[in-house]
Amino acid sequence: MRFYQADPTLENYWRGVILFGNNVASYKFALAHALYDLHPQGQALITLEALAAPFARHLCAHLQDAPKQTTSSRSQFLDACMRFNQGELSEAQLTEITVKRGFANVIDAFHHVNRAEIGKRFFIDERKTAKGIRLTDDFYRLTESQQFMNLIHETDARWRLVEQAWAMGVSRNLVAVEYDSEQQMLFSRPRDRRINITSCRNSLNGYQKGRCFYCYRDISLTPGDENLADVDHFLPWSLQDKVSNINGVWNLVLACQTCNRGENGKFARIPSLRLLERLHHRNEYFINSRLPLHETLVNQTGSQPAQRHAFLQRAWQTGLNTLIHQWEPEAEGDAIF
Repeated sequence: MRFYQADPTLENYWRGVILFGNNVASYKFALAHALYDLHPQGQALITLEALAAPFARHLCAHLQDAPKQTTSSRSQFLDACMRFNQGELSEAQLTEITVKRGFANVIDAFHHVNRAEIGKRFFIDERKTAKGIRLTDDFYRLTESQQFMNLIHETDARWRLVEQAWAMGVSRNLVAVEYDSEQQMLFSRPRDRRINITSCRNSLNGYQKGRCFYCYRDISLTPGDENLADVDHFLPWSLQDKVSNINGVWNLVLACQTCNRGENGKFARIPSLRLLERLHHRNEYFINSRLPLHETLVNQTGSQPAQRHAFLQRAWQTGLNTLIHQWEPEAEGDAIF
């Protein structure tokens, strides 16, 4: 995929799994979180019994807020997780069931994206020989990267977006993911009832590979960090009366504070045509990640790439006619998306 081929770092191969992998159940997200939890122990071989506790714990926590964690009509493993939440099973019983039923498909499918295996492996399946999985050097290098803490936030944000799509039934009802600029949250409004989904920063960051949309400087998702990303409207908010749905996900990017509000920042200027093309590519990443951002972008900008590109061109031209001045910063990093 262009996403990680354009910048084949370990972080982006991992993001490929989380953002673009096929979602028929949320087990992949739970497995990722379990590995995040276990990595400080420094043990390469993780038995299924050791893996089961954090894996099931994350699923049980999500089930409390989102009962639908799979597209299947029934799952004996998820039934056991719900019984644990209701106090009907002990932790030891849940661990035993998780070892037997929880990993049937997720370990085999984890590294597959678009029906093919990615070029890196973060663990080796040793269930037949050692009753577990073995973390690779690539996984440990991933945990030492500057982006590692961002990956944890991104995984949970992606999980919550997928949950909401399943809860609403995307085949019957397109998921309109909207943005609240005051709370910086993404939310949906099924049957006129607002449901907060997840942090906007955490949801967008992976698609920008942890970089400022405009200059490619490293950005952070950690509150209080000096590099904390700003959520910015690519076409300025002042165009709200001239550009439809300007608060839509299609027009939201993460920017470093220098580009967004520094001395030479964008403010009420129109990003250049080159940056508009970058926005189109970023939005196509949303499309390729499937539900629910796929449905949202199609609903907002068009069902075909040419339609989406034309939508952006029209909105950009309207913005230029109104605000006149264009803007583009100097690059602070390599062009990676």
